[in-house]
Amino acid sequence: MRTVAITPTFEGWQSAARALLREGVAPAEVGWREAAPGEAPTNAAHDAPAPGAARVPRQFLDLARQAASAADPARWQVLYDVLWRLVRENRDLLNDTCDPQVRRLNALAAQTRREAHRAETDEALRLEQQGAGAAPFVPAGASLAELRAAAARCTGCELYRRATQTVFGRGPAEARIVLVGEQPGDQEDLKGAPFVGPAGEVLDRALAEVGLDRARLYVTNAVKHFKFVERGKRRIHQTPRLSEIAACRPWMEAEIAAIKPGVLVCLGATAARVIVGPDFRLLRDRGRFLPTRWSEKTIATLHPSAVLRGEDATQQARLYGMLVEDLKLVAGA
Repeated sequence: MRTVAITPTFEGWQSAARALLREGVAPAEVGWREAAPGEAPTNAAHDAPAPGAARVPRQFLDLARQAASAADPARWQVLYDVLWRLVRENRDLLNDTCDPQVRRLNALAAQTRREAHRAETDEALRLEQQGAGAAPFVPAGASLAELRAAAARCTGCELYRRATQTVFGRGPAEARIVLVGEQPGDQEDLKGAPFVGPAGEVLDRALAEVGLDRARLYVTNAVKHFKFVERGKRRIHQTPRLSEIAACRPWMEAEIAAIKPGVLVCLGATAARVIVGPDFRLLRDRGRFLPTRWSEKTIATLHPSAVLRGEDATQQARLYGMLVEDLKLVAGA
């Protein structure tokens, strides 16, 4: 039995697991221990995979990162057991929901997600109770033009520090239809307007197909600054936290209040949960009108970026069809 002391992080485990895999050390031959503060880990090298190193599904990496943050000391053994079997025995192992170790891995990841969600919810409630976030920057009773000018100076959450600029909504004040997405993307951040990147092209195509003129609509986002992580020269979208959504919510509420739309459209799950409620499930509840405090006719559909994330042309066409189907209801209303 080999005892491996690691820094208790995903990266610490990953470094040791890569070395063990290269040496062909089976899970039953390894005992995992978290290194004490100041103690050098058994394998401290956070090296890149060696040439020919085994690759694993992205799903496993996502679950492993989440599970690594759980409180269970047995998590490292579970991670290595599943990793070993993915590489050596069955690449589709994660699809076996009856496998005991796969179930433990999913349970550990779910535990981390629940704890993170609870912490974010508490932070969001604290912001709302204290009137923090964007609230102090929102002028009462302002016009859209006044709101847009004020939003450019907003520092209500940390996202403004890395974003290029505030990306406020665009469209006429007399618009009868308001569309709300999640947050600006890379191109939106650079150009200062919502839905002008690849997802915007999908939205424009779908709107044209159902006979809606974007120039007559108001389009905005629940969050006004681009949240991202840098990977090389690319800036990759990151989903905003509940506290960041709560901090920015006063801008969206002020926009909708100024327009008073007849139809309010949520593009994607984030916008739907902000506007309809936290229990809303997009694929279950999309495509039907619901009354909300902002509009008697509120409806949710897919975010255009979901179409772009389709695994192949067939799935992208199916997702695009769902978006068009829902927008036809909007056009008919």
